[in-house]
Amino acid sequence: MSSGPTQHPWVHLSSGDLTADINPLGAQLSSLRDRAARDLLWDGDPAVWAGRAPLLFPIVGVLAGGSYRLGSKTYHLSRHGFARDKLFSIEKTTASTAIFRLSADEASFQVYPFRFELDVHFELTGPTLSVTTWVRNKGDEDMPASCGYHPAFRWPLPFGQQRSSHFLEFETDEPAPIRRIDSAGLLTPERQPTPIAHRRLALTDALFQEDVVIFDQIKSRSVLYGGKDGPRIQVSFPDAPFLGVWTKPGAQFICIEPWHGVTDSAGFSGDFKDKAGVFVVAAGEAFSTKMAITLTER
Repeated sequence: MSSGPTQHPWVHLSSGDLTADINPLGAQLSSLRDRAARDLLWDGDPAVWAGRAPLLFPIVGVLAGGSYRLGSKTYHLSRHGFARDKLFSIEKTTASTAIFRLSADEASFQVYPFRFELDVHFELTGPTLSVTTWVRNKGDEDMPASCGYHPAFRWPLPFGQQRSSHFLEFETDEPAPIRRIDSAGLLTPERQPTPIAHRRLALTDALFQEDVVIFDQIKSRSVLYGGKDGPRIQVSFPDAPFLGVWTKPGAQFICIEPWHGVTDSAGFSGDFKDKAGVFVVAAGEAFSTKMAITLTER
């Protein structure tokens, strides 16, 4: 293990092609480097944005009014839920794999009244880092939840290309309109024309003046990120129904975010089980989702 800039030792993984460090606080991927030790992941500069690759659970985005309703009871949760701020236990490590776990406790019951178990499995194989998350229901009633990934990659990547040459290339055509959020972080009712042309999304600061770009009718199962030449990063999300792309204008990172869930629509007041993107895990069952990050030669 190597030490990160917190009191919690980071877990170090290596495959030869890549190295990764995971902070047990939030089970957050905190560094990802190629074989030349070049940083592919944002460094979490708190003056800009302290995140690196936070795990989103049990909600994605913002709740209308900061709260959600379950039957006759109301609970409060902040943006993206609480998992990213919790210390996970380290269940298993090898040279190239690690499993982290977060379990329900008295504090979580106050804001999310379910007996959950959240496992995150990291595995390095050659040029690929795979991350698989299991949401387990250890209780005796149906458990609604959302979860999502939020990795922030260097923009520009450290391969000598100009920041302005970077783009996302989608696996397939994406003609569907996109969603945007308002100043409170809630989905606006209107849709906007897709900024993707010929499967490519040109990355510009102007694109993010209205914050995150949300694809809620995504068909692609992967995107390729990089500059005009040189190595690129493929982010695969075989099962995510939503994809967010976000940065702060002018910042040196771009977030590519596969989600099972999405921020509330403005004015939403329904039951949590009816919230967009929420899945329900039956008692004793588990839900899993996966993301893979691969460094490609081109």
